[in-house]
Amino acid sequence: DAAAPVRVTRRIDYKQDGRGYLADKRMQVWVVDVESGERRRLTTTPNDHGSPQWSPDGARIAAQESLMNGMHSRLALIDAESGAVEYVTPEDGNVSTWSWSPDGGLILYTGDIEMTWQSDLFVYDVASGETRRLTDDLECLPVGGMPGEGASQPLWLDDRQVLFHAVRAGGSGLWVVDAEGGAVEKVAWWQAQHAGMSSDAANRYVAQSRTTMETAGQIVVYDLQTNAQQVIVDPNKDVLTEHPPAQWERFDVERGGQTIEAWLLRPTDFDESKQYPVVLDIHGGPNGFYGYALSPAHQSLATAGYVVVYSNPRGSSSYGREFTQMVTEDWGGEDFQDLMAVMDEALKRPWADASRTGVTGYSYGGYMTAWTIGQTDRFKAAVCGAPCFDLESMYGTSDISHVFGELQWGGQPHVSTEWYAAHSPSTFAHRATTPTLIIHGEADERCPIGQGEQMFVALIKAGCDVEFARYPGAAHGFRRAGHAEHRLDCWQRALDWFNTYLD
Repeated sequence: DAAAPVRVTRRIDYKQDGRGYLADKRMQVWVVDVESGERRRLTTTPNDHGSPQWSPDGARIAAQESLMNGMHSRLALIDAESGAVEYVTPEDGNVSTWSWSPDGGLILYTGDIEMTWQSDLFVYDVASGETRRLTDDLECLPVGGMPGEGASQPLWLDDRQVLFHAVRAGGSGLWVVDAEGGAVEKVAWWQAQHAGMSSDAANRYVAQSRTTMETAGQIVVYDLQTNAQQVIVDPNKDVLTEHPPAQWERFDVERGGQTIEAWLLRPTDFDESKQYPVVLDIHGGPNGFYGYALSPAHQSLATAGYVVVYSNPRGSSSYGREFTQMVTEDWGGEDFQDLMAVMDEALKRPWADASRTGVTGYSYGGYMTAWTIGQTDRFKAAVCGAPCFDLESMYGTSDISHVFGELQWGGQPHVSTEWYAAHSPSTFAHRATTPTLIIHGEADERCPIGQGEQMFVALIKAGCDVEFARYPGAAHGFRRAGHAEHRLDCWQRALDWFNTYLD
């Protein structure tokens, strides 16, 4: 057989998680004549373009142009005839959602002028080219959607009131902003997580998908006039009735001047007279968040007899910019102490068995799991998913860390050498004694498989009981969007590992 073609590139973002080697191939905006089928390409820059929206008069298209694999993005206004592009936002900022006003004179968008992992609201005047910032540090996080999913685009209710979907403290809600004065008012907030947003022609009813702690896959409709919400599609009702999810409770931990919100799941057949093993699950990001949603990772453990604890330590999003940025250049610092305090609080319950504790996490949660077992031996088992293990090697091998690392870690490795070493789990892995299962996709470009390989070798050398589960062809997000067989294996393998060491 002939050799595969040689791949040669000069661009730093030549690969992308979930898509592999790209070179200059990126998604572009095209116009298709519905009657003739004739296609015409409008954009030419070698960057991904997404979620195009026609202006009301059909003369322009507003689309997101993604830079550096999504680490930055900008809003592009594209002439529908010539393809000429006018940029609304700076290339080192980001934009997550946007919407034309009814007369096409304004565009309301969410984003920021730099990468802070917290969006604010802006209005762009199409005629003058001027931008007005409406908010500074929103209490909520506008929902831009995951890659491959549609964003919850804002909805103009009239010529100045704009409805937008956002998350606050792990739960979804609807807010209205005055596009002229910038005042923001909360319309509704739920102990649920929603996605997408569409309305009827009169802008009275808003439809979204919804998951809660007890449900998944619902479609709900909210009446903006009566403030009533109705479930119109509930495809998992029967199976969740037959197999009820875990019981749950919310609790807070006060530490270092911050309130850390946490959740605890109990087995469906919970009996307070019994003792249960406890697993701490840590979210990714580090600027992600946990909240009011039915999680397969959590439910697979809780419904099998475990108490599952998870929280939003400092650095989590959906609490405003200041809280979100507290983790910057402090990986494994105060957020680690928050997590330990949450675990301490959970173990005060008489039915929580402090002698049978486990820790798990994926991505940044994998980083924190790897970090934890190098700092303490309090946990009797660990399941570590797609960890950031050696930050210096990750800087040059991840599809985003050449940007992400400089934002989160204080600079390039040669500039912040001591910081990289002091905050890398690899520095402390020789001290680990915790039996650890490592789970990693072999096609992961975000936290590359080499990170898991380094951790595996380090733990073997440390004398740990360690197992390495590698998933061929699986990208970073395979646990939520990968092959069903791999996802099922992942949940079952983690459960089996904890059953072995926490029984």
